Amino acid sequence: MPDAGGSASMPILTGFPHILRNRKRWLLATCDVVAVLLANALAVALRFDFDWAAFGTRTYRILDLVLLDLLVTPIMFHMSGLYQGYWKYAGLDDLNRLVRAVAARTVVLIVVFYGLGFAGLSRAVLIIATVLLLLITGWVRLAPRFRFELFSSRRRAAGVRALIIGAGDTGESLLRELKKSPQMEYNPIGFIDDDPDKAGVKIHGVQVLGATGRLESLIKEYGVREVIIAIPGASTRTRQEIFEICRRSGARFKTVPTRGELQRGAARISQIRLVDMEDLLGRDVVNLDQQILRRGLSGKRVLVTGAAGSIGRELARQIAAYSPGELIVLDRNENNLFYLELELRDAHPLLNLSVVVADILDRTHMSDLFAEKLPHIVLHAAAYKHVPLMEHNPVEAIKNNVIATFYLAQIADRNRVERFIYISTDKAVHPTSVMGATKCLGERLIQSIGGNTTRFMAVRFGNVLGSDGSVIPTFRRQIAAGGPVTVTHPEATRFFMTIPEAVQLVLMAGAMGEGGEVFLLQMGEAVRIVDLARKMIELSGLQIDGDIRIVFTGLRPGEKLHEELKGDREEALPTTNEKILVLTGIEPVSERGWIQLRELESAASEGRGADAIAILRSLVPDYQPMTVADGSAVSTMGRNIIEFEAKRRLDAPAS
Repeated sequence: MPDAGGSASMPILTGFPHILRNRKRWLLATCDVVAVLLANALAVALRFDFDWAAFGTRTYRILDLVLLDLLVTPIMFHMSGLYQGYWKYAGLDDLNRLVRAVAARTVVLIVVFYGLGFAGLSRAVLIIATVLLLLITGWVRLAPRFRFELFSSRRRAAGVRALIIGAGDTGESLLRELKKSPQMEYNPIGFIDDDPDKAGVKIHGVQVLGATGRLESLIKEYGVREVIIAIPGASTRTRQEIFEICRRSGARFKTVPTRGELQRGAARISQIRLVDMEDLLGRDVVNLDQQILRRGLSGKRVLVTGAAGSIGRELARQIAAYSPGELIVLDRNENNLFYLELELRDAHPLLNLSVVVADILDRTHMSDLFAEKLPHIVLHAAAYKHVPLMEHNPVEAIKNNVIATFYLAQIADRNRVERFIYISTDKAVHPTSVMGATKCLGERLIQSIGGNTTRFMAVRFGNVLGSDGSVIPTFRRQIAAGGPVTVTHPEATRFFMTIPEAVQLVLMAGAMGEGGEVFLLQMGEAVRIVDLARKMIELSGLQIDGDIRIVFTGLRPGEKLHEELKGDREEALPTTNEKILVLTGIEPVSERGWIQLRELESAASEGRGADAIAILRSLVPDYQPMTVADGSAVSTMGRNIIEFEAKRRLDAPAS
């Protein structure tokens, strides 16, 4: 009924007539009606060899069938969702629905037509009409797809010629995504796959051209400009080999997200990106016992200190995926903490998240926080980590890395925390820096505390790829600025692992620990920093010396030429996880050491830097500060010698 203003009321019909409100769907329904008429007319003509006189008295039966078909077919198609499809991207699912709808229509016609006693019509007419209807309606629905594919193939011909490595499910999905893209950037001219059964086969019209052994020749033969690896679980060695082939051939090397990124929901198959150092230096995806992690984290109140840092952020991301009872992220870096909160709330809307801006040196605040939140698990990632910077600020390193850790552990024990996991570093082994010495002492404190209710443990590992302020972001920034790329020494090496892998293993070690352990993560082989710099320049499509220079600056204060994973008196024993070892031979803090710890606290609190360092050296006998003679500084002549030697090494083939 019209309202007071004279406007019509909302239509009563809201079901089937909904399709009439969309012109494309209305056009499709009209085509179906025409298809029904055409299919039945042709079926009758074919059945009677186009002898119209042979119809005789069957004319009324034929009209009955057509009228019934005109009613039943649109209803069956609507019920099957055939008017809701987007036929530009029609596929097998859509064709299956069409076949089911036509079959259902035929069954209904047989039941109704013969159930009402309408005899006298040849059954062949119904069968022929069914086949013709399927063909005509299928053609109508696939026509937009054929048109799209035709124009897409023309656009693809103008795109960058690319090879896809991996003709499996991921490669097939990627090819479909590329074909669907309205702005076609790539022209996939073939697949590369090592499976001999796939050699020569075509996937969506694109042929498998051969195995990876032929990659270099195929790049030259087909003028390939980009190679896309579509194997999320590809090993690091495989990626390195393909990268070297592409480097020699002048083709750019891109990849789909790794299996780890896909599992974390951080990416989609269609997100092609340039290969980066994480792909070439990372290791295979860690296969962890998810049940152990879920039992250890689900429903628990978990506190992460240093949550605004690289490791802390990733800890928060991975813990959030295991449905903790509450996730408490703590840091004094307000800015990064703010962005972490936004990220976690977007990714996990139901997460019980507490964001705390605080300083771990504030004992009163920490005591109040623990008493209020009563965390079950503490992951202590807060620390000062930049070696040269801490050489100039030793008192702050001692207060933050040692004193705050000691009191935080005591507060955790008083509040009956179940597990306290301390994040350590390989710089704690034979330390030559204040930062390394403080982390070494932190390990010994954690092992020596032996809480009444709390299981204390530490996890030691080397550098993580892409952490804030680390070498890779520094190199990226220098390359973006046009160089030069600065490396401390041509022989300097470091151990690397990706941040997600390190965090996964930290969580697993924390779940495995019984208390008192210092775990060591398997880091693989050490990597020369100069090789890393060279690969990053090449990954950017630039030439060493021609586009970007590598300059050697000498070791900075506190830095080593080579890092180590374990000390002389330490032994690394295997655990149930092949990538996690447990260290023995770490000396606990002695009675005299506990007294010296109080003296260290007093010296640091009063700003007596020289006294604090002297006490630290007494507490950590392995601590040998690096001097100028040790290589912390390099003269101009020495630097020139280093550059000459490095240039010679860079000109030689990479090891």
